[in-house]
Amino acid sequence: MTKNKQSPPFLKNYDNLSQVLVDRQLASLGDAYVNLVYSLALSKRKTRPYGAKVKGTTLAEALRKAGLRNLLPSRIDRHAISDAAEAIIVYSWLHNLLTLEDSVQTIAEADIPENGLTQLILKAKEKIRLSKLFPVPC
Repeated sequence: MTKNKQSPPFLKNYDNLSQVLVDRQLASLGDAYVNLVYSLALSKRKTRPYGAKVKGTTLAEALRKAGLRNLLPSRIDRHAISDAAEAIIVYSWLHNLLTLEDSVQTIAEADIPENGLTQLILKAKEKIRLSKLFPVPC
């Protein structure tokens, strides 16, 4: 994959989605972004400001439900799986495939916020596939 004009200069080149999922630095940025999105979604649902951190177990489960666990190494802990969820979400945002507003709305409209995270990961996966940045398994 080559970087497009809109890609942030710090974003690495990736050949496939698996490389995105295991990038710890990308996951670190994703941690902050996912917590912001989640907090905004909860604030919208509760109709008052609300700050929250997403549990790693919740993110790991969302990634598994989205069908992306198979793209990670077989021997990997739950923390690394939750990092992968954060990485794909922020990667999609950095490439302007998902907006902050769309991400918040996806989580806020779900029956429970945790299911909204699964929907957000599925949406990110689909947007990446449609963007043709690199092949994405279905």
